[in-house]
Amino acid sequence: MSGNSNLETRSIIDELRNLDKNGLFDLGHPLLNRIAESFVKAAGIGAVQAVAREAYFTAVEGAGVDTSGMPPEISAGKKQRFPDLRGETNGKTVEALVKGTGKESLQWGLAAGMYSGLTYGLKEARGVHDWKNSAMAGAITGAALALTSDGHSHEQIVQCAITGAAISTAANLLTGIF
Repeated sequence: MSGNSNLETRSIIDELRNLDKNGLFDLGHPLLNRIAESFVKAAGIGAVQAVAREAYFTAVEGAGVDTSGMPPEISAGKKQRFPDLRGETNGKTVEALVKGTGKESLQWGLAAGMYSGLTYGLKEARGVHDWKNSAMAGAITGAALALTSDGHSHEQIVQCAITGAAISTAANLLTGIF
């Protein structure tokens, strides 16, 4: 038995720790790495959220639960459902689920990649990472996200920009407190 004592034995935990340090991608530039990593992570979250929401409403409708007493913010999710899904088990339903999930994944990924890239770029350009970078990146990302929705209006774009700026600024200011 000639074993090489120089071989490393790594556990899954070691690999995951290394992944946190190096990231998922090495595209040659930290900006590209951040955008790609943020896109992939958020797109996955968006896909899970879209499928979970559809599964919930399908289960609620199948059980005959009356949703008229639900708060408007919960029942409003029914409006965001995939329009071609009808609870049938056919190819059109599966195709609608895949298309809808893909669209939502793309929206989440683009928003996260855009925000991450903007905050990194502003940090590099200004030389400091502060709430102003977060506010600007949040506003631009919010406006861009509003543009991806169906039937967007000027008011909706402005509201999304303000909301994006407010949320990202609050997140930046609260970092380290909790």
